[in-house]
Amino acid sequence: MPSIVVVGANWGDEGKGRIVDFLAADASASIRFQGGNNAGHTVVNDFGTFKLHQLPSGIFNPDCTAVLGPGMVISPAALSEEIAEVKAAGIEVKMHISDRATLCLPLHALEDTLEELRLGDGAYGSTRQGIAPAYGDRVMKKGILVGWLMQPEVLLERIQFMLDWKMPQLNALYPTCDFSQTAEEMTEWLLEVSAPWRKFICNVTEPLKVMQKNDANLLFEAQLGAGRDLVYGEYPWTTSSNVTAAYAGIGSGLPALRPERIIAVAKSFSSSVGTGTLVTAMEEQDNFREAANEYGAVTGRPRDMGYFDAVATRNGVELQAATEIALTKIDCLSGMADLKICTSYAGEHTENPIWPQTSALSPVYENMEAWQEDITGCRTFESLPKAAQAYVLRIEELMGVPVSMVSVGPEREQMIIR
Repeated sequence: MPSIVVVGANWGDEGKGRIVDFLAADASASIRFQGGNNAGHTVVNDFGTFKLHQLPSGIFNPDCTAVLGPGMVISPAALSEEIAEVKAAGIEVKMHISDRATLCLPLHALEDTLEELRLGDGAYGSTRQGIAPAYGDRVMKKGILVGWLMQPEVLLERIQFMLDWKMPQLNALYPTCDFSQTAEEMTEWLLEVSAPWRKFICNVTEPLKVMQKNDANLLFEAQLGAGRDLVYGEYPWTTSSNVTAAYAGIGSGLPALRPERIIAVAKSFSSSVGTGTLVTAMEEQDNFREAANEYGAVTGRPRDMGYFDAVATRNGVELQAATEIALTKIDCLSGMADLKICTSYAGEHTENPIWPQTSALSPVYENMEAWQEDITGCRTFESLPKAAQAYVLRIEELMGVPVSMVSVGPEREQMIIR
């Protein structure tokens, strides 16, 4: 069975969760390989509607093991709450949590918030969950590893080491910093709050290697999209980890991974939440945003809405080395009076294929025929209105990669396989 990596082609919020939930029906493991609880995947299935932030979207398949890889930063209390939520829906949780992953602590969230406040109008648009400081501590060799939860004496020692280094800096830079927990109190809290999932901590490479040897179907799930990648995204308005498919093996615990399929998920229009430039932003966004329910899964912030940006999406598809594209939320375009695709940019830096995009760029549009029909009941590509088919085919032509999946709604069965 193949190894499949599901990644975002844009700025995140493309609908990766519903694609993973769909594919997980045939998966032996569903694996998150980077990020933390700073973004969410909305999954709609027979169990209900869930906004997952750290659990892989394959958690709902009873035959699928959820894996939190070493490339993640894990917020312990939030993970316990998420596990409790899916358990309450009748889900039996089967998990492996990497001992090499990094803990994202309340102190990191405080640091994140204080920095955003200090930056004022120049803030990065962080969700203030502590992701950047947690990754920063890992790079500075001051991070707290998940595996140390199994060694309380080491955990206490490393937390004290971190506090001795971090607190003088925070107190000097942020006059309003108010954090008084001791290393002992932090250790006690961590051991208490991680109790629901501590038994799942292990070297995840070992069970994954066994599955791989047995030709199991492994499903790798990224958070956010190519435009938010730390190295190749719209820097500095990026996330703090690598969200490209090339990182899937390293971040999951299988560094030698060679996936058979890389599915880049792209929305049938553009949307972005946080700070940055959306070149194809619509002049009137409110009604479309409301109809498409485009609000951040963590913060509830309204997303900036735009027409499909073929330039940015093609860049994302190439960065992800995608073998195919899953196009989501095309049903939201039904009834649009004005439908178009950005096929190129005019202005400065038009030849630079790397983000950041800038306000100096302006979109060059190709008008597309709109359709009025409700397409949420369509189950084959041929049953779509001719205009909708033409829209998908034009995107496919511009991307140079097949559009293999088209979603016409949030439910599992509302998926057209081409």
